[in-house]
Amino acid sequence: MENSTFLTEFVLSGLTHRQELWLPLFLVFLVIYLLTIVWNLGLIALIWKNPHLHIPMYIFLGNLAFVDTCLSSSVTPKMLVDFRHESRTISYSQCMTQFFSFAIWVTAECFLLAAMAYDRYVAICSPLLYPVIVTNTRCICLIVLSYIGGLIHALIHEVLLFRLVFCNSNRIQQFYCDIMPLLKISCSDASINYLMVFIWAGLIQLVTIGTVITSYTLVLFTILQAKSMKSLRKAFSTCGAHLLSVSLYYGTLFIMYVLPTSQQAGDPDMVDSLFYTVLIPVLNPVIYSLRNKQVLESLRKTLKKNS
Repeated sequence: MENSTFLTEFVLSGLTHRQELWLPLFLVFLVIYLLTIVWNLGLIALIWKNPHLHIPMYIFLGNLAFVDTCLSSSVTPKMLVDFRHESRTISYSQCMTQFFSFAIWVTAECFLLAAMAYDRYVAICSPLLYPVIVTNTRCICLIVLSYIGGLIHALIHEVLLFRLVFCNSNRIQQFYCDIMPLLKISCSDASINYLMVFIWAGLIQLVTIGTVITSYTLVLFTILQAKSMKSLRKAFSTCGAHLLSVSLYYGTLFIMYVLPTSQQAGDPDMVDSLFYTVLIPVLNPVIYSLRNKQVLESLRKTLKKNS
């Protein structure tokens, strides 16, 4: 292939072509991004400053806040810049870097949510053994494995992307560099890439969602056997926020990466992408904090102490 046809940059389609909406959308997503950073980093700082929160449940929560911050930061800043520039170009190297970063954090969050489901299962179904089974050391091991899993998954797709050649069309039908839109504009045979996306996305979803469903099914049986209304309320309060977060996150990922299994699938759903890359990271700290008495109490004490 001639060098003149080899593409060195891409053009992101963005959320909308209507220029009159760019400024309002820029302001809306700027506020959302700032709230994401403040709320998630604030939650991390709160957990860090309060020794009584240095237990597995809150260590998991702090790491989820960290992953959400990184996930949003891998996508949102570029989207904000593109709202202020009509060209919306991104270089080949920047595109590959953005996808690699995005893939790490989106996968790590899947594993983290599964680990948190297992943590809640042990806490509710085996409360007496919980301090022995889920120690801080084991909690940290699960977190490290989540990050390693994200890194390995991202590396697999990144290496396979480098074997592709991009020419002719350089327009990515998405507001960030994601693997499915990239495969669709490749001049090379991307069948292996499609297969790997389906296998790995399906496998990760199967393992993590299976862990979540199994954990909460056993939790449900335990709750139904409880005769105390206080125990029921406590169990639902503990698991309700996590179930809401898991449903929102896995639901959109399943639609994005497991359902579109053929190369003839339609353009990626911008709403789904926007939901789990921008909105869920800002919703998670609110979902978890507002339903957690210990977090709210620690926040009140911290604010009172600093006032």
